[in-house]
Amino acid sequence: MLTYWMMFLIPAFIALYQKPMPLPIPKKWPILWWIAFIVIALLVGLRYEVGADWNNYLQNFIFYSFYDTDDSFEAFVKGDPSFKFLNLLGRVTGGGIILVNAISGVIFTWGLVVFSRTQPRPWLAFTVAMPYLVIVVAMGYTRQSVAIGLVMVAMAALIEKRMYRYFLFMVIAVTFHKSAIIVLPLVALISTGNRWIKMLLLLVTVVTLYWLLVRDVTDSLVENYITAEYNSSGAAIRVAMNAVPAGLFLLFRKRFRLAKDENGFWTMLSIAAILMVPILVVSPSSTAVDRIALYWIPLQLYVFSRLPEAIGKPGKANSTWSFLVVLYYAAVLGVWMTMANHSVYWLPYNFYPWDMFWDIETTFENNRWDYEHGK
Repeated sequence: MLTYWMMFLIPAFIALYQKPMPLPIPKKWPILWWIAFIVIALLVGLRYEVGADWNNYLQNFIFYSFYDTDDSFEAFVKGDPSFKFLNLLGRVTGGGIILVNAISGVIFTWGLVVFSRTQPRPWLAFTVAMPYLVIVVAMGYTRQSVAIGLVMVAMAALIEKRMYRYFLFMVIAVTFHKSAIIVLPLVALISTGNRWIKMLLLLVTVVTLYWLLVRDVTDSLVENYITAEYNSSGAAIRVAMNAVPAGLFLLFRKRFRLAKDENGFWTMLSIAAILMVPILVVSPSSTAVDRIALYWIPLQLYVFSRLPEAIGKPGKANSTWSFLVVLYYAAVLGVWMTMANHSVYWLPYNFYPWDMFWDIETTFENNRWDYEHGK
C-alpha cells in the first residue's frame, strides 16, 4: 500500500509548489520528468502478480506461445496484432509476460508524460492520473492501457493541431485494443485545415481499420459485452469520475480561455462523458460502458490541471485550488484501496526484481497446466 501512496504523494507534493507554465511547454524533458517517467514505467511494467487480470494475461501469453498455430494474416489481425506481437516477442526472447508488461508500461507512461506536458500544470495532471489511470488501469488492464497511452499521445497532437500525428497514433492504438476505434472520429470536432480532405481521410481510415481489425470480431464483442450482460462493479463510480470534470468544464468553459476549436473539442468530449451516465443506467452491460469510459479519463487530467486558473484569481498561484484537486484524488485513492471489491489483487505490491525468490517457471508451468485442462 505504501508504494501506491508514494506514487501519488511525490508528484502531488511537486504539483502543490508548481506555478502554471506558459503553453506550449518545451518538448525537451527536464531531468525530473525523466526520473518520473522511468520510475512509473518500472513500477507499472515490472509488477509481479499485481492486478485482477494477471492470470488472464498470463494465460493469453501461454496461448500465443504454444497453442496459436494459425500464422495467417487474417488470424494475426484478429487478435489485436500489436499486443499479440509483444507476446510472441516475450516468448522468443525468453522475457515472458514480464517483457510484455515492461514494454507496455513504457508505452503507457510515455503517453501519460506527453499528455501531461501539454497542460499548464503538468505535475498536477500527472498527479490526477495516479489513483485510477496508473494504479488501476495501467496495472490491471495492460492491453487497453497501452491503447490509452497512445490515445493520450494522439490527443496531445490534436491539442497541437498535428492531425497526421493524431491519425498515426490512433491507428497504432487500435492495433493494441480494438475499442480505441471509438476515439478516432473525435478529430472531426476540430475544424481547422481543409475540412473535406480531413473528413475523407477520417472516413477512409475508420472504414479500413474496421474492415481489417474489427469486422470479424464484432459478433464476439457484442456477445461478450452486450448479450452476456456483463457488469463491472464500480462502473457507476468510474463513469461519475469522468462526469464530474465534464460538468465543471461545461460550467466554467469560458474561463478556460481556449481557442475555438480546442474549446469545441473538449465541450463535445464533456457532453459525451455526461451522457454516459444515463447510458450506463439503461445499458444491459455496464462493462461495455465502463471500458469505453476509460478513454475519457484524459478529460480528468485536462480539466483538473487547468481548473485552478479557470476558477481562481488571474495571475495568482491559486495553490488552494490545486490543494483541493490533490485532496480529492487522495480520497479517490484511499477509498479505492480500502473499499473497492478487487483492490485485494493489487495488495501487496510486488516488484519483479525483488521477488526473484518466487519460482517463475513453476508459476508459468502451473498456469500452462491449468490452460490445457480448461481451468
